[in-house]
Amino acid sequence: MGKYFGTDGFRGRANETLTAIHAFRVGRFLGRYFARGREGRARILIGKDTRRSSYTLEFSLAAGATASGADVYLLHVTTTPSVAYLTRTEGFDCGVMISASHNPYEDNGIKLFGHRGEKLDDAVLRLVEEYLDGGKLPLATGAEIGRTVDFVAGRNRYLAYLLALPRVSFRGMRVGLDCANGSAFMIAKAVFDALGAKVECVGVSPDGVNINANCGSTHPETIAALVTEKSLDVGFAFDGDADRCVLCDERGRILDGDAILFLAARSLKARGELEGDGVVATKMSNTGLRECLEKEKIALSYSEVGDRFVYEKMLETGFLLGGEKAGHIIFRKYAQCGDGILTALKMMELIVESKCPLSLLAEGYRPLPQITRNVKVRDRNVVSSEEVQQAVARAERMLTGGRVLLRASGTESVVRILTEGENEEPCRAAADLIESAVRGAEGL
Repeated sequence: MGKYFGTDGFRGRANETLTAIHAFRVGRFLGRYFARGREGRARILIGKDTRRSSYTLEFSLAAGATASGADVYLLHVTTTPSVAYLTRTEGFDCGVMISASHNPYEDNGIKLFGHRGEKLDDAVLRLVEEYLDGGKLPLATGAEIGRTVDFVAGRNRYLAYLLALPRVSFRGMRVGLDCANGSAFMIAKAVFDALGAKVECVGVSPDGVNINANCGSTHPETIAALVTEKSLDVGFAFDGDADRCVLCDERGRILDGDAILFLAARSLKARGELEGDGVVATKMSNTGLRECLEKEKIALSYSEVGDRFVYEKMLETGFLLGGEKAGHIIFRKYAQCGDGILTALKMMELIVESKCPLSLLAEGYRPLPQITRNVKVRDRNVVSSEEVQQAVARAERMLTGGRVLLRASGTESVVRILTEGENEEPCRAAADLIESAVRGAEGL
């Protein structure tokens, strides 16, 4: 991770560690950098989620980019994958998404995409950071100054793209959507309505401060309650910028990204569409995923945590399917990053074509007991302290045949703890031990 940019962009507390000045200077850099080597001015696409602070960052980025001579196209509230898709298909030099994804509303972030719709290269991010720390660039003057363009039409083009993906109608299916009071609140229901589903929604009343609040993919109990209360066939929960998706079957059971990978891989292989008969997951994925895929004769390759690393590993292996336990799923045939709505459409297609309830389709997936904890910390380097490392060693001895993972988050000031084994109670005790050590080392 760099000084400002982590595993998923520049993220921090809005107007504290991520300010309008930061956004203006990021825009200044992008507007100048992407004008190099081309005739005319750079074209930059900007989208945002529903956080109150997204307005400030949106206009600051646009001001910076136009001051450097770029033309800026504003999508307004939209999803992260829509920015990636439109950057690639509409010939933009760069795409920017203003979002802190699953984080609470007090946080915000800036995600950058290159012209192919992929996360911007680390080499360019390092140049952005150098400029943020005091670099100087000339201002555009006269007719060179850029302009802003309302590009709401771009959202409709993305919606049309999604509508063209499924091979089947969803007519007669009863579907629940939890849009996390975030980016998907308008797009997701429109897509499922147009495809014939009967839709029930929660998390579609954003007010700037309720994004991800007791809803969305980080609070799957909300979609589970909706599905069981309304007797729906399936439920989908997205995060704040809709690049994640988790499922809920008709019985109210939550199926995470690992389960989605299993279902998608098995289906694609049966149709002869699983390139290389393999899947990419991260080291946070449940060991049960590997064991279940092995039974289907499907290979599993591991990447570091983060959908950009999943995508890089997919390019390296040639695999077309990859993702994370948290719900970032990449269907590389269609997208270069996680897309929650696209994932929901592919799962719906599977359910409709199989003529089976989701609970029956998911019977072949058997995860091992796993405990995860997120501990807020002041200093994420606490993971390397002697006290914490000793606790990790003790926890590993408690889990015969199991495993322990401890890592600093690349998107939040938290330490993530994972314990896994044959039985839940030792996993829970091991997680308790490590959490106590982390809090003790931090003086919490």
